[in-house]
Amino acid sequence: MIDLGFFAGLPVAVFGLARSGLTAARALHASGAEVWAWDDSEDRRAAAAAEGIPLVDLYSCNWEELTSLVLSPGIPHSHPAPHPVAALARKHGCEIIGDIELLARAQRNASYVGITGTNGKSTTTALIGHILETAGRETAVGGNLGTPVLTLDALDGGGFYVLEMSSYQLELTVSITFDVAVLLNITPDHLERHGGMAGYVAAKRLIFHRQTRPRTAVIGIDDATCRGIYEDLKAADEQVVVPVSGATRCAGGVYAAAGVLVDDTESAATPVMDLREVATLPGSHNWQNAAAAYAACKAAGLMPPVIAACLRSFPGLPHRQERVAVIDGVLYVNDSKATNVDAAAKALACYQDIYWIAGGRAKEGGFAELDALLPRVVRAFLIGEAEALLAEALRGKVEAARCGTLDKAVGAARQRALDDGRPHPVVLLSPACASFDQYPDFEVRGEAFRAAVEALPGARAEDPLAPRRAGGEAVQ
Repeated sequence: MIDLGFFAGLPVAVFGLARSGLTAARALHASGAEVWAWDDSEDRRAAAAAEGIPLVDLYSCNWEELTSLVLSPGIPHSHPAPHPVAALARKHGCEIIGDIELLARAQRNASYVGITGTNGKSTTTALIGHILETAGRETAVGGNLGTPVLTLDALDGGGFYVLEMSSYQLELTVSITFDVAVLLNITPDHLERHGGMAGYVAAKRLIFHRQTRPRTAVIGIDDATCRGIYEDLKAADEQVVVPVSGATRCAGGVYAAAGVLVDDTESAATPVMDLREVATLPGSHNWQNAAAAYAACKAAGLMPPVIAACLRSFPGLPHRQERVAVIDGVLYVNDSKATNVDAAAKALACYQDIYWIAGGRAKEGGFAELDALLPRVVRAFLIGEAEALLAEALRGKVEAARCGTLDKAVGAARQRALDDGRPHPVVLLSPACASFDQYPDFEVRGEAFRAAVEALPGARAEDPLAPRRAGGEAVQ
């Protein structure tokens, strides 16, 4: 656990006692700080108290004694309206920070690699961490990926913190200047929390806060918003700026041309490796993730052949196009992390003959973005609150069955795939919706899918990661 001794003897408020907030309270308490912890949930307060964390009602405390409020990132401090506790802090001139800010203040001499974007940031964070660690660099990976940063080892200036940064976390972190900052993509998401698209973009741009040479900005240019940010930073010429793409050539950058990773950072357009050989990175969106990871690791000092070798051994992440099993010739893919339409579109683009499981709690914007990909879908199996909305959106476009629950959808998809007898069917859970109607998070939803698949009868292939081939070509 990270030592936060600079707060020893000082009162520090912590509001929000879920995973990262409770960890922050533990670290502060262990470091000798006077912790004032609170949560709106009585159960979370009780859990903290059971660990000896001091509780103070932040609605009625004396804010004049406090200089810092550590706020869990999921709690709004501005839009659509500040939480009352955040409003009290601001009223009394108390700084509002997050747990990653505490890490930055404690580990000032470490190197930092930050990754953000609407989609793909968890995969890219894990991939960069895998490459650096496999190459022998001291590495700690955490942040929005799921590991609270204050549980990481102290690196004392000798290694890399590789941090997935959500827009919420970026707004609560002011001390880090990332040695390598990666922005993958921006599509509309969390707009209510940021007061609209402009606020969301501004939050994402904080990943480049105070960067100057030799620090490096790695920017995906496969969407118009990020392409504009790349052009702005390139024109300002304050840091090294490297464009990356999963689909198109980009001069001076790193890109995938028909799946072949190309390094043009030294104006030589040098082929590096064939990404189609890496089963855990299917599709052009993952090729962009790989290009970004390659560019980030090269900026961190690794040699290209080393990066390529480490890319080949990437095991993938759970719930991100995770190949769970091949049973009776049917591939089952867990993409529960696809909690929005854009993420689901990326998964649908990777396969043919799809038996698609979708649904949950719908986000704003509808499902029209998926229309162009529906010819890949043989039949849809719908679950959750969005079942009726999806059925209407798919009417006349693709056959759909309303299943209600995930276990029923898995069984129905399996049976239909077997009955149809197509050569390479894929049962794909890529919900295009949040999980909160039926599950506490996407991870629990993905585990439920895995359990349902593991309970299916049939003959299993030994290696679900092995590419299946049709006509001599890998089926992605």
